[in-house]
Amino acid sequence: RILEERVSHRTAQLKKSIDELKNAQSQLVQSEKMASLGELTAGIAHEIQNPLNFVNNFSEVSGELLEEMREELDKGDIEEAKAISVDIQQNLDKINQHGKRADAIVKAMLQHSRISGGNRAMTDINALADEYLRLAYHGLRAKDKSFNATMKTHYDPSVGQIQLVAQELGRVLLNLINNAFYAVTEQKNVSKSEYEPLVQISTQRLGKWVEIKVKDNGKGMPASVKEKIFLPFFTTKPTGQGTGLGLSISYDIVKAHGGEILVESTEGEGTEFCIRLPIDTQNYG
Repeated sequence: RILEERVSHRTAQLKKSIDELKNAQSQLVQSEKMASLGELTAGIAHEIQNPLNFVNNFSEVSGELLEEMREELDKGDIEEAKAISVDIQQNLDKINQHGKRADAIVKAMLQHSRISGGNRAMTDINALADEYLRLAYHGLRAKDKSFNATMKTHYDPSVGQIQLVAQELGRVLLNLINNAFYAVTEQKNVSKSEYEPLVQISTQRLGKWVEIKVKDNGKGMPASVKEKIFLPFFTTKPTGQGTGLGLSISYDIVKAHGGEILVESTEGEGTEFCIRLPIDTQNYG
């Protein structure tokens, strides 16, 4: 009887400890997501400024056109007033178009910050990769005006769309691209002036798979680091600059989509991450 009570008590303690660990894990994962959202914010501010500028400019021009149209109506020139109304209509269409673009950027930001994953939807892989490359670059430029790197892209047009959670894969891409930019910056700091930082992004369709590659010509990593790179809390960055959760979470996200994430690296030459996703991901996760 006493043994049963001890076992029962010990089981309850273990359950409580497991629940606490799960809660801590959940908080850490959310902390990493919010950190990546912070990295995105500067890039998003830059991206959202473009459509807002268009909205402001087109609305201002439309106001001037309305003045002209009233003048033509006062003169009784109906045909000229009609012609001006066509220009105003075109401007309104453009305002609507750029307003929707700004709305899409805000929604993407909100989705990126959610604790739970969103819904799967058909997603243009090439457009997603290009968008996160721009956001990562502008985000880093906003933090460090001296930062610069050459970016090369090669998008296979046959890649098309895949059903996945766009903001989750976006989080993976953001992490890999930011790591690539970090690696080339580190290399530039220790190299001579002739070193040119280069980050390359490419996509390719291979049968039933799609590959997304992020390559840099940074400092690379030794085999001892490469084998630990996807472990939780492992980081090569200085204290305070990385949680060591980015690649671990990225690995889990890609696995949840039925894919895999691979890394090739040579010390002193650079690193290449490869995300392999099945074209038909709807059977996963």
